[in-house]
Amino acid sequence: MRRITAAVLTGLMMGLPGYDIRPAAAQQAASDGTFTLKVQSNIVLTNVVVRDKKTGAVVKGLTPADFTVLENGKPQKIASFDFQNVDEAVALHENTTVSGKNSIADMVNGNFAANPAQLKDHRLIVLFFDLSSMQPEDTDRAVEAAQDYINKKMQPADLVSVVSMDTGLSLDQDFTTDKAALLRAVGRYNGTEGTGFANGNEGGTSGGTPDDGSSFTADDSEYNALNTDRELYAIRTIAQSLERVDQRKSLLYFSGGLTRQGIENQASMRAATNAAVRANMAIYSVDSRGLQALPPVGDASKGSLRGTAAYSGGAMQSQLDANFGSQEVLATLSKDTGGKAFFDSNDFAPAFQQIQHDTEAYYILGFRSSDIARDGGYRRLTIKLNRNDVKLEYRPGYYAPADFQHQKSGDRELALTEQMRSDLPAIDVAIYLQALYFRIEDNRFFIPVSLIVPGSQIPFLKNGDRDKATLDVLGQVKNAQGISVGDVRDTVKLALDASQQVARKNIQYSTGFTLAPGRYHLKFVIRENQTGRMGSFETDLQVPDLKKAPLKLSSIVLASQQTPNTAKKTANPLVRDGVEWIPNIAHVFRQDQHLYFLYEVYDPTRQKENGAAPKASPGLTRRPSGAVKVLTSIEFLSGGVKVYETPLVSAESVNVPDRGAVAFQFDVPLSQLKPGTYVCQVNIIDDAGGSFSFPRLALRVEAPTRPAPVPTAASGN
Repeated sequence: MRRITAAVLTGLMMGLPGYDIRPAAAQQAASDGTFTLKVQSNIVLTNVVVRDKKTGAVVKGLTPADFTVLENGKPQKIASFDFQNVDEAVALHENTTVSGKNSIADMVNGNFAANPAQLKDHRLIVLFFDLSSMQPEDTDRAVEAAQDYINKKMQPADLVSVVSMDTGLSLDQDFTTDKAALLRAVGRYNGTEGTGFANGNEGGTSGGTPDDGSSFTADDSEYNALNTDRELYAIRTIAQSLERVDQRKSLLYFSGGLTRQGIENQASMRAATNAAVRANMAIYSVDSRGLQALPPVGDASKGSLRGTAAYSGGAMQSQLDANFGSQEVLATLSKDTGGKAFFDSNDFAPAFQQIQHDTEAYYILGFRSSDIARDGGYRRLTIKLNRNDVKLEYRPGYYAPADFQHQKSGDRELALTEQMRSDLPAIDVAIYLQALYFRIEDNRFFIPVSLIVPGSQIPFLKNGDRDKATLDVLGQVKNAQGISVGDVRDTVKLALDASQQVARKNIQYSTGFTLAPGRYHLKFVIRENQTGRMGSFETDLQVPDLKKAPLKLSSIVLASQQTPNTAKKTANPLVRDGVEWIPNIAHVFRQDQHLYFLYEVYDPTRQKENGAAPKASPGLTRRPSGAVKVLTSIEFLSGGVKVYETPLVSAESVNVPDRGAVAFQFDVPLSQLKPGTYVCQVNIIDDAGGSFSFPRLALRVEAPTRPAPVPTAASGN
């Protein structure tokens, strides 16, 4: 059940026992007492290799005045200039590792190559083995090529790191000149070193990677939700970890091919390419399948063909198209980042030689684009030199940053999911949240979740006589093991009359999850779709185990609104008799409103009846029959003094038999209470069993305002 309600917001938000209603901004400040300041710099870096046309030698000694940089034909002012020359590399001690850290957590946190000063005038080469896409024989060829390079072709100026991905992304060796360490790292992939990956297990659990939290494994559901590629996300992660190192980086990507999967995959392609460009990282793709002979009827990994495709050439053409498609993505990654692709060859040595050739000496030019539009468009780069006897090698262009209005739908969805994964909360939109619990079976609870976004923070667009806006909602519940057990993805359309004074209202969103008793982590992200601002709310959730409780009690719901809900069948206990109760998260009410209470007592003690046979409620454990007697009333205390109490209510039967519950509902007119803050005590006594509970909640009563229009409710999907 998902519902949006425009509700009136007055008074102060108060923290209540058992509820977490802190806004996201307060959560960030409370975590460590610090604040994060984000600063964006739009400087564009591009590498330029200048070679003599006749000899092919690198031309050195040029200055910024010798270069002209054009973006889409418009001259740009060079803001930074550097020359990298491996001949002038500062000699490192033999077998030096730059950072000395060897966990993927360091890479994700931006500590990959933790000492950038030591990297100047060196080749920075990342060997990335995509084990999840390679067959055992492909892995063998890639490892042998890497071992040959390390043993015979690796230069003193080469700093090499090793990254792999099977079930997760793993930093196996940070930048180092230690050949022995590099050989150990790559040798684990085909089992020639240590007890690592045995042939045939590249796509499964890696025997050499301990499950100690240092490996980075993305939940498959994150990828399935967006239909994106794990490989592209891994490339983006590597690039982002190297952003603060200005020098050119070369990623040698060994892969068994990547297949384009749809429109969302294009968003992942752009994200990976842009991350590599921002990090000044060129991708050199190697198809580890090598030179392939494609049998017309397929190999042993494919089932027998039917029909005439094997004889008409259709099957062969299909294989060729599939093979080309898997290479096309690799070629695009290389071309758009200034690297090169190597296909249809069993000799991978030219890939290593090309990297060394392209990075022996190069200029790094930086400029701040004169085009301030954040439209996400492709911008073509042209670099000229004030002489004609040279040839230039550089990246042909880049994608400009895009603001929210210019983002494609796939990019927007990716941004929303990234915020869900991020440890840093979004605080541009305040969010308040309340989670309740009601038992629906012996070991299952329905958890109604309500979120509030202040209407004043949502920019509405005028459309005729109504103001309209849309909100994206993404939510997730994870259990104590970090596994997702519930998800919400919704887009809600709002349409309000101008007379409703939306600035004084809340937008309340309701949903729910069915969970077993235990500890959970709950996170929601909301984005308003006019400016793209987001807010997040994150909290721990405890679903109680009521089996040993002397009096089994649900959450206590306080509400000031009830809306029609004609759903014939729903698991939501807040829907009763065609009406849905809308929880008042802030517990702030006006004197001209009604205060509604709702709570349930489960399995009350029954008095024995002579001759009565045991009865069972559907979906619940068999319980003895007999009469029950549960007494309840509600007191209002001000300054420790009782100022009002409802009449005592006695329940002598189970009125919600499918849940074995006695449900209580109260309607308390607030006109008899003066404005102020009250402690509300709910008295519940199981007279037959001699058990009792007296939960307390805080609430505030405000003086009535001018008559307000009746709030409207709009259902979500």
